[in-house]
Amino acid sequence: MDPSAFLHAELAAALGRDPTLAVLAAVAGAFLLGGAVKGLLGAGLPLVIVPLLALVIPSPKAIALMGIPIVLSNVWQAADSGRVVYALRRFATLLIALAVTTAVTARLALGLPVATLNAMVAGALLLAVALMTWHPRLDVDARTEPWWGAAVGAVSGLLGGVSSLMGPVLLAYLVALRLPRETFIGSISVIYLVGVLPLMAVMIWLDLLGLPEAILSTLALAPMFAGMAIGKRLRRRVSEPAFRRLLLGFLTTVAILLLMR
Repeated sequence: MDPSAFLHAELAAALGRDPTLAVLAAVAGAFLLGGAVKGLLGAGLPLVIVPLLALVIPSPKAIALMGIPIVLSNVWQAADSGRVVYALRRFATLLIALAVTTAVTARLALGLPVATLNAMVAGALLLAVALMTWHPRLDVDARTEPWWGAAVGAVSGLLGGVSSLMGPVLLAYLVALRLPRETFIGSISVIYLVGVLPLMAVMIWLDLLGLPEAILSTLALAPMFAGMAIGKRLRRRVSEPAFRRLLLGFLTTVAILLLMR
């Protein structure tokens, strides 16, 4: 087969539609913007990319394309932080609940109609906006932390299984624990990694993540890492409150567009 014809066929399979220049540009733009947010804030990659991709391709395809980028970015962040063992010990109950709930709910949710999945992604996105806006505070002591962790892991696994957006509750919980910055980044990276691996395993099992998605997901690493470099530079020029307001407005708009789609 002609190489260009092979690539066209693989991209069409990965996107669930004809890979026009406009669609490919939209995919690259979503990964660029998601990378910029992660570079600026240290988190938020799927929170931005999945809803944006779901505006132009089916939601299951959008979730599948996040596989390689989110795994590699969190492996790097977790290893770079040096907090892997710390996170595995402190958040053991959270990690177990997150992995089990994600695997169970993903198996059920990925068989739903695309419109229903779009609505679930939009709902998770609006929850993220609400938590980022109101900054809920939670007092957690050492005695009850394992139980809080299990509850947060279960809720996050439910959100992650149905939408791949497991971050909103996790971020709010870790912020409430008042972790030092490097410990926070290392811990959230380990937690995201543990959560995304069962989701990807279920998608491989259901044939929703195969060679076509792996090829496009790998190609998407370039704009994602470029965006992360841009975001890292923006840290010095854009105040976090100003950026947060822009991000909240942007995410709310995307959620509304998904609900109207």
